[in-house]
Amino acid sequence: MNSSYTQRYALPKYIAISDYLFHRLNQLNIHTIFGLSGEFSMPLLDKLYNIPNLRWAGNSNELNAAYAADGYSRLKGLGCLITTFGVGELSAINGVAGSYAEHVGILHIVGMPPTSAQTKQLLLHHTLGNGDFTVFHRIASDVACYTTLIIDSELCADEVDKCIKKAWIEQRPVYMGMPVNQVNLPIESARLNTPLDLQLHKNDPDVEKEVISRILSFIYKSQNPAIIVDACTSRQNLIEETKELCNRLKFPVFVTPMGKGTVNETDPQFGGVFTGSISAPEVREVVDFADFIIVIGCMLSEFSTSTFHFQYKTKNCALLYSTSVKLKNATYPDLSIKLLLQKLLANLDESKLSYQPSEQPSMMVPRPYPAGNVLLRQEWVWNEISHWFQPGDIIITETGASAFGVNQTRFPVSTLGISQALWGSVGYTMGACLGAEFAVQEINKDKSPATKHRVILFMGDGAFQLTVQELSTIVKWGLTPYIFVMNNQGYSVDRFLHHRSDASYYDIQPWNYLGLLRVFGCTNYETKKIITVGEFRSMISDPNFATNDKIRMIEIMLPPRDVPQALLDRWVVEKEQSKQVQEENENSSAVDTPTPEFQPLLKKIKLDTDLISPPYYQGPS
Repeated sequence: MNSSYTQRYALPKYIAISDYLFHRLNQLNIHTIFGLSGEFSMPLLDKLYNIPNLRWAGNSNELNAAYAADGYSRLKGLGCLITTFGVGELSAINGVAGSYAEHVGILHIVGMPPTSAQTKQLLLHHTLGNGDFTVFHRIASDVACYTTLIIDSELCADEVDKCIKKAWIEQRPVYMGMPVNQVNLPIESARLNTPLDLQLHKNDPDVEKEVISRILSFIYKSQNPAIIVDACTSRQNLIEETKELCNRLKFPVFVTPMGKGTVNETDPQFGGVFTGSISAPEVREVVDFADFIIVIGCMLSEFSTSTFHFQYKTKNCALLYSTSVKLKNATYPDLSIKLLLQKLLANLDESKLSYQPSEQPSMMVPRPYPAGNVLLRQEWVWNEISHWFQPGDIIITETGASAFGVNQTRFPVSTLGISQALWGSVGYTMGACLGAEFAVQEINKDKSPATKHRVILFMGDGAFQLTVQELSTIVKWGLTPYIFVMNNQGYSVDRFLHHRSDASYYDIQPWNYLGLLRVFGCTNYETKKIITVGEFRSMISDPNFATNDKIRMIEIMLPPRDVPQALLDRWVVEKEQSKQVQEENENSSAVDTPTPEFQPLLKKIKLDTDLISPPYYQGPS
């Protein structure tokens, strides 16, 4: 007979609320806590070391800690971040806001001044000097699905459970303030013997039945269908349901840029990456002529849809968001998509399908190799790197050229892509790489060397300089990611998109990037500077380089104004939009030549009614 949780860890009858919190995280296999210590958080952090299997990452700053918690959560389902009151939590809020925008579950715990000081409105440090201790809590409320303060001794355990459950199920940040004098509130440890109820909210059976019936009707009648898989497929743990649906329907399947890695890209039904009007011609042909489209895990943004220029010619679309469904002109709120998909699969009868499956053309078109002494360019690098990827890789791409370039690659099976395309905070990926490495280390613990995951980061030199401090934390813990620094001497995407291509604000100070690992005290590492096609080809063909036994930093030298093909395609589309808008406004006082960044704003008045907008534009989902 299995022992209870309290027996297994020999817990006394009463434990502190802080111990209770950390034990709850341990029960969910959350073993790494991110953050930076501070006066008001240290009493809480002292308790962390009482819990077996838990470790304190100890980040370089709070912003990077928030990025790391986000990267960790994308693999483990929840990330935990601890900061101190005021200065600490505000440093982290950009990262937390990114998690909110992109539906990533984060538990943000803030160590706060004692309740007595707050009640008396004392002018403490880390405050605004006005006695208002609620201001930061109010700020956080706009980027959290739930906020609370641990102050009620009778309800504090319930609040802890509620916070964890909400962050886990809703996949959004939760803000928990814990005053220093509340850290030791006594809680009956026996509560830990009852697992957290993480069951999804059951759907209204009548609404669910109607939605499933309508979707199945479209599925059965469709002769030219398509499935598009977006980011929330992974956020809401819909990968297995999506896999089964794709396998049984055998419809052509596409992913958005943020959806890469959520489906098997080696499957014959996989057709490539859908990016609206800049999609490859073979992708647009299928989507444009589809008579029914299912979009799973919707998180549609201007990045993944080419500034919303992605009108579906068909009116028959089923858009499955995290908690709602939009079907033609009807929106069905408050639905668990995971439960809906499970019920849909249970009722699906493949014998009623009208569609005749056909294999999609390969997105990997063989191209002649340039000579070995030819200088590298973005287009060739991204086409070639696919051959080096392995099943199970975690591929992280920074906002900018890498986020566009990775769309040209084909992922092996069981490969996960991580990007922050919607929020787009430059520098996000260094922290996310750290968090993913911690998560992978925990996941790999019981795996054989042949099946272990590798973490691979592609990051521009400009973004690298924003958050490089977290490389020190990676070294401290002996983690072993591959870090490709795409060195194009500055912010090349901005340089490319903006009409002032010669502006100095695109430039950055040249660094000795490959010397940084030694500066940070690393001893187990390998560095390479790759300039030519021959050097790149030699690197990825070396079996020793594929072995993930040390941290590797590779500096890829690229021309300053060289960008991936996807970005070139986007620029062409946006120039056409700019020309159209300029013609429509030639008699107005508008800017003569609007820059591409402002095209979505200028086009807003001309949006076609057929454009697909997420339900949250109509109010909170």
